[in-house]
Amino acid sequence: MKSSNNGLGRYGEEVAARWLAAGGLRILERNWRCAEGELDIVALDGDTLAVCEVKTRSERGFQQPSEGIDRTKAERLRHLAERWLGERWPAHFVRLAQTVAVDGPGADADPVAKAQVAKAQAASEVRSVPLPPGGVRIDLIAVVNRLKGAAQIEHHRGAV
Repeated sequence: MKSSNNGLGRYGEEVAARWLAAGGLRILERNWRCAEGELDIVALDGDTLAVCEVKTRSERGFQQPSEGIDRTKAERLRHLAERWLGERWPAHFVRLAQTVAVDGPGADADPVAKAQVAKAQAASEVRSVPLPPGGVRIDLIAVVNRLKGAAQIEHHRGAV
C-alpha cells in the first residue's frame, strides 16, 4: 500500500493526523473537498485554526516534502482556507461554543458564552460568527516514510 503515490499520501495523512492529535491538536476535519481542491487536515491548536497540508515522501525520494509547496499551491491553500472558514467554521464554532457553555468551567456563570451560542445558532446570524480568537495559520506537515522504523515527521507552523 505504501508503494504507490496515492497509498503513500494516505499513509502520510493518517500518520500526520495521529501525530497532531497526540500533540494536543483537535482534528476538526480531514480531506475536505470542494471544486477548487482539498484541505488535508483542519485542526484547532489551542484557539488557533491550523489548516495542515501534508506532504509525504519516501526516504529514497529525491525531493524533500517541504519542496512540494510552490507559490501556486500556497495561494490555493489560502483560498481553500478562506472557503472552508465560510462554509464550515460556523457549524464548528457553534459546537465548540456549546461545549464551553455547557461543559466548561463556570458554564452556568458565563453569560457571554451562552449569548455567543444563541447568536451562532440563529440562522440569520451564522454569517457573523467570529473567527477563531488565535487566528488562522497554514501549516506544513512533512512526513518521510523511512525504510526501517517509524516515519519522520516535521510540523512547520505557519509555513505558508
